[in-house]
Amino acid sequence: MNKENVLTVVVALIVGLLGGYLIFNIAGNKDLPANVAVPQGAGTPTDYQRRIAEAEKIVARDPKNAQVWAQLGNDYFDTDQAQKAINAYSKVLEIEPNNVNVLTDQGIMYRKVGWYDKAIANFEKAQQKDPKHLQSLYNLGVVYFQDLKQPEKAREIWTKYLQFDSTSPTAQQIKADMAGMK
Repeated sequence: MNKENVLTVVVALIVGLLGGYLIFNIAGNKDLPANVAVPQGAGTPTDYQRRIAEAEKIVARDPKNAQVWAQLGNDYFDTDQAQKAINAYSKVLEIEPNNVNVLTDQGIMYRKVGWYDKAIANFEKAQQKDPKHLQSLYNLGVVYFQDLKQPEKAREIWTKYLQFDSTSPTAQQIKADMAGMK
């Protein structure tokens, strides 16, 4: 064999070994967090089903695993399973009551099912924990503007938002919504 053939065989062997390692040690490891295999928001329905099933097994064995409960909530969120997302986020909040991101995500799910009072309570609690948490501030304004038809309250909230962020796409959307308020 010449040098090129030997090099080709060695490269193919290395690629094969690496591929096998990844398949058997990462994809097959059920103890890894559910978000390892597919980035958030990038999954197919089959990916979500598999990740949800894996995460449910993990939290059944380890019900205090806040990271997996949060990922499970996010997967339910992304697959439009609002009540299951609310329940998973509740588990996270039992473990980490000050998690402003989970409070906000759960608030969004409360809004989705029409529980505006609970959504507002979550967004306000997130704001108490972190007054500069923009996502909770934005969503609080959305509930008042779109759902409760209280544009002045939304304007007050979004004015605070714009003090922290006046240039992002979200800020531009807020400015457009505020310009359309009567």
